[in-house]
Amino acid sequence: MRSPSYVAASAAFSAALAAATVLTGCGAAAADDSSFTIKDQRITESSGLAASKRHPGVYWTHNDQDEGPYLYAVDAETGETVARVAMRGVGEPRDMEAVSVGPDGDVYVGDIGDNLGGGWDHVWIYRFPEPEKLSPELTVRATQYTVRYEDGARDAEALMVHPATGRVYIASKNEDGGGLYEGPATLTASGTNVFRRIAEVPWVTDGAFSPDGGELLLRSYFSARAYEWKDGRPGADRRVRAPIQRQAESVAYTPDGSALMFGTEGVQSTVQRVELEGRQDKTENGETGENGGRNENGEKGEKGKGGGAAEGGASSSDGDRNLTYGLVAAAGLGALVLWLRGMRRKG
Repeated sequence: MRSPSYVAASAAFSAALAAATVLTGCGAAAADDSSFTIKDQRITESSGLAASKRHPGVYWTHNDQDEGPYLYAVDAETGETVARVAMRGVGEPRDMEAVSVGPDGDVYVGDIGDNLGGGWDHVWIYRFPEPEKLSPELTVRATQYTVRYEDGARDAEALMVHPATGRVYIASKNEDGGGLYEGPATLTASGTNVFRRIAEVPWVTDGAFSPDGGELLLRSYFSARAYEWKDGRPGADRRVRAPIQRQAESVAYTPDGSALMFGTEGVQSTVQRVELEGRQDKTENGETGENGGRNENGEKGEKGKGGGAAEGGASSSDGDRNLTYGLVAAAGLGALVLWLRGMRRKG
């Protein structure tokens, strides 16, 4: 759920996005066959995104408003909703912000948003097995977990389940940076699950683990970074090309790990595919596939002929364009932050 100040401040970013479009002569990169538009008019604030394990080509998403305990399964080929799932056995959600699918095929939903900035001393995680069959209206029995942070309540929008260990992580959100929190090895429904801070992270609106578990991707309103994941901790990081979106809210890896799917809020919002460059990812059968050296359309280029990646995971042309986007977006962000701080002083 968005606070009134956030709604007003988003207008500043909209102006910055419009300026970026004028300066560059184009908007976001052209969508390819794997990008799609969410057509369901009920999905007005798509806040989380995760690829289904049981149903190829389907992505889970949800609203973050006070709609109720519902998730939507969306067909990436058509953009149509193939199922709306109602969770039973849980309380009334407050601010659902994230969704992730675990190695066991269970769907995890993070009711972890807190626009009061620490007003709630606990938040919740919901969990249910992916339905074997999808139909327009489904009801599932979900398990509810109570979560507290070791160092106090806070706002968060990113929940990630590691694809190998099944451990749950949450990234908090703060204008001065946030923290990455690790949950217990096994969640319990009969008590409180204490999440402990293990690393510092920037402002985060969503995150996802790569399918092989070797990388953690965190996105913000204006950028995305991938962190090497080793021994349960984030390591060296690199910049990842991300589209400029009006309200950048969600991200997911494709099931084969070759690309990222970036989502945004709004009616008929677009989920945009961006090819990953310069990284090898292990597929489910253990084979390693080369995902590097692709152009914006996902086509591989020859070495030395524009197919290679520049330092930071983007080609030189991408870097020039992203620099222009970044400068304008940074100006918009600066204005937005100053505005928010002014409002805070007035309050």
